Amino acid sequence: MNVFKDFIAHLFPRVVLKRNLRLSYTFCLGGLAFTAFLLLGATGLLLLFYYQPTPGRAFESILTLERTVFLGGYIRSLHRLSSHALLIFIFLHTLRVVLTGAYRKPRELNWIIGFGLLGLAVFAAYTGYLLPMDQLALWATQTGMELLATIPGGSALRMILVPDQVGGELSLLRFYALHIVFVPVCMLALSFLHFYRIRQDKGVLPYL
Repeated sequence: MNVFKDFIAHLFPRVVLKRNLRLSYTFCLGGLAFTAFLLLGATGLLLLFYYQPTPGRAFESILTLERTVFLGGYIRSLHRLSSHALLIFIFLHTLRVVLTGAYRKPRELNWIIGFGLLGLAVFAAYTGYLLPMDQLALWATQTGMELLATIPGGSALRMILVPDQVGGELSLLRFYALHIVFVPVCMLALSFLHFYRIRQDKGVLPYL
């Protein structure tokens, strides 16, 4: 319960110091990344009403969305751009943490959590890349799976992600489930924990 309270307190503080409203070296990159994540969730929820996760209907449902649904093309483009923004903001936030030494004691745990969020963001983008089921998506995903098979344990993981073939019925369904349920839930949980740890470490953070 304290995790949830600190999460809300971090997003909606009762008191904000005037000096904290100035643009500082943190650039509010963490907050911008979380905003992009929320925008991804909102636009993704709208896309769920039209997308059909089957090899024969996925691409057609995207065309229908863009051609016949009011603002459908805009919503899909906003979802894609939000994904790009999330990756950029998280990467820059991670780079800022490294350059300023904010990963040092006593913030090692939050550094691990943040790095986990970066990895999940990349994985979310990868799983979502296949969903349109166009030629670019198929070949890009195939390339990623071939690269995965070259690392230790990668072949076993590849078999879990792609039990039939890239773009096959089971593979598409697994990528879809990972993209809309598993990864977002994990990212939201880690975000809660991340903000909680920020509040707990506020005594050593000069900008809180």
